[in-house]
Amino acid sequence: MNLELFREYCLSKKGVTEELPFGPDTLVYKVMGKMFALTGFDFVSINLKNEPEKNQELRAEFDAVLEGYHMNKQHWNTVLINGKIKDILLREWIDESYRIVANSLTKKLKEELKNL
Repeated sequence: MNLELFREYCLSKKGVTEELPFGPDTLVYKVMGKMFALTGFDFVSINLKNEPEKNQELRAEFDAVLEGYHMNKQHWNTVLINGKIKDILLREWIDESYRIVANSLTKKLKEELKNL
């Protein structure tokens, strides 16, 4: 996966925006205003949310999955983009992060998302 494919995949999801709230070097993807993915323009890593138990499993299984850099380490992973993680897994993890964040939205925002 490269930066353009990552961007296209994230932006293809319902209710997603791409923003730069942390400065000009960090792309942030939000569903209905809540973050689910971050990366830099250098695209050496991405940060994704997951369930704490699953994060522990992924970190144990994959050397390229680390505790979330500058994030809540219980809920976020930093995934190194070094060719060791297949694109299909990256897409699954992006989907999971999106799903977790979308499911945590308020009832009102969930309804808005549903109607997009």
